[in-house]
Amino acid sequence: MEALRSPVVELRQYTLHSGQRDVLIDLFDREFIESQEAVGATVLGQFRDLDDPDRFVWLRGFENMARRAEALESFYRGPVWQAHREEANATMIDSDDVLLLRPASARGGFPVPEGARPAPGERASSPPSLVLATIWYGHGPFDAPFVEFFEQRVRPVLAEAGGEPLAYLRSEHAPNTYPALPVRTDDEVFVWCARFSDESHLDDYRNRLQHSEHWREQVLPALSERWARAPQQLRLAPTARSILR
Repeated sequence: MEALRSPVVELRQYTLHSGQRDVLIDLFDREFIESQEAVGATVLGQFRDLDDPDRFVWLRGFENMARRAEALESFYRGPVWQAHREEANATMIDSDDVLLLRPASARGGFPVPEGARPAPGERASSPPSLVLATIWYGHGPFDAPFVEFFEQRVRPVLAEAGGEPLAYLRSEHAPNTYPALPVRTDDEVFVWCARFSDESHLDDYRNRLQHSEHWREQVLPALSERWARAPQQLRLAPTARSILR
């Protein structure tokens, strides 16, 4: 499947005031999708974190770092953000948890969506789903040999357990071209995403992986040597207008 043209990806995790997530999602889905894409950003997906009622997670892509700067400058100085920024910011405690990423290989980008994004208020044509985003933190960069190891040794085991990676990305080390929006620079990360039909499907995948002899005895020990700390997993439910669902 052809990959989206998003060689630069932001994984954005927002901590919100209690009870404000649906307020932000309603505003975001109504006002902040087409207005960002009109100036050159790609809204890859937006989600409710199933394990934290006060966390909103979304993915934004760009053609390159220079285009990122242009798109963000145009959006945040543009009329839509200026009209709604106070309402949006009032929902947030923190919006600075941002990982700057790039596809780990030519095959690592997010796929082109199969259907059109639902219009505001329109029911999605595809059934609800769940996206699992796994973040591995490394002692050092996840370099080309690691990517080869992931593609040849790790990905087949994940797929056999029912968690075929939809996309896999690693840290982008280019300077932040829009300093008004901070990004995390202290972590080396490898992020991969998989899609599941529901929580039961995800639980079945986790059980299969846990009981996989190949995973426990060959893959996991090699991975653990690279990890600086325990992986983070985000169970994400797409919003009504998320194109990734």
